[in-house]
Amino acid sequence: MGSNKTPLGLHRIIKKTGNNAKQNEIFINGKKTGKLASVNKRNFNADLITTRIIYLEGMEEGVNKGKGIDSRKRSILIHGTADEKSIGKPASHGCIRMKNCEIIELFDLIEMGVLVKIIE
Repeated sequence: MGSNKTPLGLHRIIKKTGNNAKQNEIFINGKKTGKLASVNKRNFNADLITTRIIYLEGMEEGVNKGKGIDSRKRSILIHGTADEKSIGKPASHGCIRMKNCEIIELFDLIEMGVLVKIIE
């Protein structure tokens, strides 16, 4: 908690949100707002969650599950971002951020319960 680091190890997809949302649509508290983000603009909010959300649950006690380190309680997500230029660099609170067109493709390809292994 509070590290802003993406938790490593084995995770499982437990929820998917945003089916049929518009590309670049902004989500707040997991709900569509109907507003579109301006991607890669100068005065954007880097923390915006856009387009689709894939929720993760840690599967490894003491690694990404349990008190103070739990991926689910930390709301570790895979999601689109308005800050596509910073993809691949630390710029979130631990989430995995993707380009909006790519999160749509991934969202459509994967099923609930799929295992995801996060490595360095």
